[in-house]
Amino acid sequence: MSLRVDLYWSFRSPYSYLVTKRMRALAEERGVDVAARVVLPLAIRDKTFFDRVNPLWPPYLMRDIQRLAQFHGLPIGWPRPDPVVQSPKDGRLVTAADQPYIQRLSRLGIAATERGQGMAFLDEVSTTIWSGEVAGWNEGEHLAQATERAGLDLTELDAAIEANPGHFDAEIEQNQKDHEAAGHWGVPTMVHDGEAFFGQDRFDVLVWRLEQNGLGPAGG
Repeated sequence: MSLRVDLYWSFRSPYSYLVTKRMRALAEERGVDVAARVVLPLAIRDKTFFDRVNPLWPPYLMRDIQRLAQFHGLPIGWPRPDPVVQSPKDGRLVTAADQPYIQRLSRLGIAATERGQGMAFLDEVSTTIWSGEVAGWNEGEHLAQATERAGLDLTELDAAIEANPGHFDAEIEQNQKDHEAAGHWGVPTMVHDGEAFFGQDRFDVLVWRLEQNGLGPAGG
């Protein structure tokens, strides 16, 4: 019986992107049952959250994600466009009904997970969005190609979502409730055996705990 980790994850989170390849490898190379649990970004779940942060935090965030990307050998650049739509006048979020990018991405993440390719989809799509190498990730064939690399068909996923969008929204909502019940609100949060590990920098601690609970070596 494989060990399970629930990964609460957002398409707008650079830290989610930075842990994704390691989590995918944990599943594919060491046999951990990693359940991708897509949630909406904190900016959507709590629209006042970023109004309350210390003004020193945003510039530190940018320095930190660049440093971490270099440390892990990953490319990074702020998405073009941002998955969360903000007003050009004051930078505030527009209404949830006018969030086409994050809504579609999150629903697609659920659809991919239901087809057994959640981690592959999160990895391929987040790399397309966050690598800094793709301008207009939402245009042309970028998403379709990323979806194909994950072993799925974007047209089929979109059709399934269009046929029953409420199902996918309900799954996202349930993930958010389970995320909070697990004891945290931020992403990425990894939960194993009722214990939450928040942040990409807790990945090694998570692996240590999994090894305590019987995880064997890679290829073992």
